[in-house]
Amino acid sequence: MNEPLHTGVGMTSMRTRQRLVERLRSNGIDDEAVLEVIERTPRHLFLDEALSHRAYEDTPLPIGHNQTISQPYIVALMTQLVGASKKPVKRVLDIGTGCGYQTAVLSQLVDWVFTIERIESLSGDAQARLQALHYKNISYRVGDGYAGWANKAPFDGIIVAAAPEAVPEALVQQLAVGGKLIIPVGSSTQQQLQLIERTQNGFVQEVVTDAHFVPLVSDEESL
Repeated sequence: MNEPLHTGVGMTSMRTRQRLVERLRSNGIDDEAVLEVIERTPRHLFLDEALSHRAYEDTPLPIGHNQTISQPYIVALMTQLVGASKKPVKRVLDIGTGCGYQTAVLSQLVDWVFTIERIESLSGDAQARLQALHYKNISYRVGDGYAGWANKAPFDGIIVAAAPEAVPEALVQQLAVGGKLIIPVGSSTQQQLQLIERTQNGFVQEVVTDAHFVPLVSDEESL
């Protein structure tokens, strides 16, 4: 990508991004490393051109296939909760690649991101976009988010950008000790963002906030 496109102008300019970061900070995002990454990541390049002028609004936006790019606050919150800017969070599983924006944010904070997307065309487009933007520490997979990525486990963190009705057991089992799973759980009308941490003695679970995500669809449900 050339520099003017990456940097942005007008409604995609650095000043516009800085206003978004100030909004996130006022809403409780206090991990400065996460905020710096949000500021420099060109969210407008993860959207159709017709929506690029809205890229730095704090709102989810459509990306096709009945999917959305997550609200910047939610991306920042989930990244902060999983501890992506803290060591030893080195390997993170990102479920629901979508357009690749959350993946891009994570890739700037951890050693390696493993990202899964069920919709093949979205996965392919995201990979092409991320590679064009020179995000290199990412492995891609088309598959069922419910199953995770067992042969790459354990993970220091897992972020899920779609909501199952119950926490998939496969995902909690793929956490390393000390690892955190950030996942929205619930129905299409009522969801809660949950944080689950694996300890030496088992799992600790807490509710973070109300949430609204697209459903997490398994391969069986999509048949």
